[in-house]
Amino acid sequence: MRPTRRAVLLAAALLVTAAPPARAAAPDPYGALRRRWLDLALGTGYDPTAEPYVSRLAETGALARAAQATMAPAPTSLWPGYPYDPPSGITQSYGRLWTMTQAYVQQGTGSTGDPALLTDVLRGLDHLSATVYNPSTTRYGNWWEWQIGSPRLLMDIATVLYDDLTDARREAACAAVDHFIPEAMLTDYSGTSTGANRVDLCRSVALRGILGRADAKLALARDALSPVFPYVTKGDGLYADGSFLQHTWVAYSGTYGQVMLDGLGRLFTLLAGSAWEVTDPDRQLVLDSVEHAYAPLIHDGLVMDAVNGRAISRGYLKSDDRQVMRSDHFHGQGIIAAVALLAGGASTAERERWYSYIKGWIERDTVTPILTARQFDVADLARLHAVADAQVPAAPELVGHRLFPAMDRAVHRGSGFTASIAMCSDRITYYECGNGENPRGWHTGAGMLYWWPKGRSDQYTDWFWPTVDWYRLPGTTVSTLPLADRAGGEWGAPKPDVRWVGGTTDGEYAAVGQHLKGLGSTLQARKSWFCVEDAVICLGAGITCTDGVSVETVVDNRNLGEGGAQEFVRGRGWAHLEDHGGWVVPGGELHTLREDRTGAWSDINTTSTTQRATRRWQTLWLDHGTDPTDATYVYVLMPGASRRAVASRAADLHWLSLLANDGTCQAVHVPSLGLTAANFWGPGAADPLAASAAASVLVRHHARTATLCVSEPPRTGEPFEITWNHPVRGVVRADDTVEVLCTGRRTTLRITPGVSCATHRCELTLS
Repeated sequence: MRPTRRAVLLAAALLVTAAPPARAAAPDPYGALRRRWLDLALGTGYDPTAEPYVSRLAETGALARAAQATMAPAPTSLWPGYPYDPPSGITQSYGRLWTMTQAYVQQGTGSTGDPALLTDVLRGLDHLSATVYNPSTTRYGNWWEWQIGSPRLLMDIATVLYDDLTDARREAACAAVDHFIPEAMLTDYSGTSTGANRVDLCRSVALRGILGRADAKLALARDALSPVFPYVTKGDGLYADGSFLQHTWVAYSGTYGQVMLDGLGRLFTLLAGSAWEVTDPDRQLVLDSVEHAYAPLIHDGLVMDAVNGRAISRGYLKSDDRQVMRSDHFHGQGIIAAVALLAGGASTAERERWYSYIKGWIERDTVTPILTARQFDVADLARLHAVADAQVPAAPELVGHRLFPAMDRAVHRGSGFTASIAMCSDRITYYECGNGENPRGWHTGAGMLYWWPKGRSDQYTDWFWPTVDWYRLPGTTVSTLPLADRAGGEWGAPKPDVRWVGGTTDGEYAAVGQHLKGLGSTLQARKSWFCVEDAVICLGAGITCTDGVSVETVVDNRNLGEGGAQEFVRGRGWAHLEDHGGWVVPGGELHTLREDRTGAWSDINTTSTTQRATRRWQTLWLDHGTDPTDATYVYVLMPGASRRAVASRAADLHWLSLLANDGTCQAVHVPSLGLTAANFWGPGAADPLAASAAASVLVRHHARTATLCVSEPPRTGEPFEITWNHPVRGVVRADDTVEVLCTGRRTTLRITPGVSCATHRCELTLS
């Protein structure tokens, strides 16, 4: 086998080192950064003759040779079927050239050091430069292809092949980046140059600085990262509560957030110790986000689809030569790999904690094993295997409740299950569609309740989105009025004019609520979820609609897989599904349906394959009738529970007390848990609680103490009062925003909330 270029360069370096020094050469900072990028992009510290690397390298070689064999330069394309117009063909062409480049420089590809392969890579670069990607072209179509997708790949190729490029080729690559990413894009933090997009732009400009040996470009890229670090209070970026938004109104921790984390990890590592090191102290907020913003959204290797935006519709992309399923596990593993990368710039304590998280996710992801995941190249695989081999314990699944008010999301981890609630408001869109993606995500923000019992994380991975009934998403209340594809507009445009969305939590239990208005509908409803140890208590009230069609609350819609035969059993006021869990439905007629549904990813995404699949579904719903007025519902979800446990809970008339369920207040009391919780939609009372304004309230008894947690989901910022009709001896502690007006036979608190829907706490001793 012919030695790789890197091996030849390393041998030459060793010979130079062994020779008697004549005169110390001046250090080349650009060369040092270029070599560091090679390690980041191509990997280091792995055995190319061992699995999983040997198979991945061989696959890279096979893909490269297939691309090489079919490359046919034409005036408007480099490969047949990948025209420049639409411009996605440009990025796809650079993507294939990058695969060919990897096959040329890496060992074990079967094409390592092949001069013919190098010749074709250079021919492809020259063709793209001459025909389309040059300063004389005015960009058209999707801006992302010109300013992020294509330059990122071009810079990777040029950096890796630096010594094989002529000065003219390097200059052409630099000129193209300068043209399509002008400096003004990095000096003004607005428009498409924010959040994850800004990080991608900086990545390309930093490599352009290395390629062109331009100090000013490297400094520009470094300094342009700083606006990304601080917490934001509106628009794109990371919020203090751990939310991450992109496209202004879309919860996007799982895709754009992953891109930002990965890009920052690479740039922090690349520039560390150099004259362009990122020293902004706010970079610590990025490091903190691993545990604060990302880890709570990861379950057994997946990241919840509630934060994946329009990417839920991608599945198998037509342009993906490897044909990797882009599922919740795909996106979650991308975050995990980014955390492993970012760990290189973290403190020892942070790195050990993150490694512990990663090891736990690796061990628990049995759906698409991380250490052999097809989406990863050998560089990411090497980093992940190094973490798996590290001498740290594997962390268990996180426990407790996390609210993400800034993106209208909640995550609950109870005893043996994980759940996620997706909502919408005048701050957060119903759904995002665009570029032919996700045209039917209409109701994904209408209170969709995702849940996973312990040991099962394939529910939304296994062809869920192409085969689900989009009018019957689990947990939602919807008008059955037919909607057109892309109803409401693209890029997150449709948002309901409601403010009351959010809740409060003590970190273990939670009260979560949503004032729901239907998309393209007259539907209104008040929905609440009270999240406890082994269940989610679901309430609906004020369900009113004049669309002339029926309105349904979808208690659940479980994907049983291909030909699933799990036993479904109904009892008096309850139902149970084998291997999943059960539902207690004390009132109302529960409708059920088991059906097979067939679909293709191309049905919901024009960039995806036409391959079709059939999955079996178990659907449960409550029918509120045509044009209901003030309809209600109550049911209790028990994820992972046995049939006996569900039947027992249904028979226990004392486990749950319904204190209120109407358009003014929804409230529950669970004596065995010492829990009383209420969502007040306006001023009102549900004994023993009362509120002078809209609020979310949670009371937990702990022996001789109690904790009151309060928030103001409408975010008016106006002070309000909460009264608890219970004997109280005194105050143990209270947040600065909480003023205790009186204690004794009853307690009254005055809350000065601010405008963030934060939880305000007060701990009391009981009489």
